[in-house]
Order: sequence, then C-alpha cells, then structure tokens
Amino acid sequence: MTVHFIGAGPGAPDLITVRGLNLIKECEVCLYAGSLVPVEIVNAAPDTALVIDTAPLTLEDIIAHMVKAEADGKNVARVHSGDPSIYGAVAEQMRRLDDLNIDYDVTPGVPAFAAAAAILQRELTLPEISQTVILTRTEGKASPMPEGEDLETLGRSRATLAIHLSVRNVRKVVKELSPYYGEDCPAVVVYRATWPDELVIRGTLADIAAKIRAAKITRTALILVGAVLGETRFEDSKLYDPSHRHILRAR
Repeated sequence: MTVHFIGAGPGAPDLITVRGLNLIKECEVCLYAGSLVPVEIVNAAPDTALVIDTAPLTLEDIIAHMVKAEADGKNVARVHSGDPSIYGAVAEQMRRLDDLNIDYDVTPGVPAFAAAAAILQRELTLPEISQTVILTRTEGKASPMPEGEDLETLGRSRATLAIHLSVRNVRKVVKELSPYYGEDCPAVVVYRATWPDELVIRGTLADIAAKIRAAKITRTALILVGAVLGETRFEDSKLYDPSHRHILRAR
C-alpha cells in the first residue's frame, strides 16, 4: 500500500501529468482538496473508489483515512493543487506517515507561477534583466513569515517575485517593494490561472492595488512583480549564439 501525493496542476484538467492521472485512475481511495482541484481530475478515479473532499477535514481526519486505507490494503491518491512542494501542506502529512511507517511517494505538478508565466507568454528570467525568481508570500493568519523573509528584505534583490496567498495584502506588497523596484515596475495579478474564470490584471506597483480592488479579487490569485514582465529590450541568450561553443555544437 502506498499514499501517492499528486500535484494536480493549477486548474486546467489537462495540465496534470500523465503519471499523476494514471495513479488516480488506479487508486482505490482518493483524497482531494475540493476547492482547488477540478472535479474532472477526481472523476478519473475508479467507479468503486472512495472519493473524499478534504476541505472540511482536519489533518488528523486525513491521516485517519490513510491509516484505514493502509489497514485495508488500498492505495491512496492524495491530490493537491499545483505542485505539492510549494505551499502544499504536505510536509506534516509525510511526517505523520513516517511515524506510522506508511509508504508514500510524490508526483510533481505544474505550479501556479509557471502557469501564470505561460498565460502571460513571458519568460521570468531574461539575460541581464533578472536571473532569479523568488517564490514567497506575505504574513497571514495561517503562517507567520520567518525572520529575514519579509518583502522589504527580498525586494532588495530586485529579482522576479511570485507572491502567493497575498492578494488581500496587496497594499503591503506595494508599500514594501516600491522603494526597490520603483512605482513604474510592472506588476501582474493572475486570478485562478487556467480555470474557466481566469482573470489577468496588468499594471504597475503604482496602480495594481486599485485595479485589484476594482476587480474585487480577494483570493486564489498570484502576484508577479519584476522588470521581466514589461521588458522587451534584452540581450539574446548566448545558448544559441553561433559564436558560443559547447560540447553539443560542432566547431
């Protein structure tokens, strides 16, 4: 018996990996985050499978279902949105499974920031503009930020920022980043990336807060900040430059 942690991707049902979908099709128990995972993905579970929405459950409730499945010799598909490694709340589940000697593995998924970049048709790393992407969030009710990971500290890098779970704190985002990025720095909010009701709000640090307020966006949105979102004048990558020599290109 194995618990399979599966990243379902950002929203579009066809953005789950082949491996992840095949595991769901094979598992006798499917535990999924109902508000974040599209029902089409869950519907791939066998007709006889036990399918449970974990949104109203506690951590201990979820582990109890896994323990029962282990006792019954049934494999579990534990389906999370996006990629489990990013704000997935999987670490505490895996820790408990370690204590219980229950086997598990992890199948990655398409993360929200990658889906947002695809929607925007933007590369988040451009030569001589930004070669670093920082995935972060602002402090909220669920989790405080560790010391040194506040936006003011991270903003000094002027890297491309993908700010999760923070659309309610957009004024704080603007206030702390503007001194380092400038008020004219591009800022984009992607609401429910790849879902049918997806919405993209483009602006700058000067006006993005007002635009979010006008759109009445309060959750399930990613904030992207950085020069790469608006820059079109950048050097071509040296990777494909004819003068660049490497082991895979004959002289």
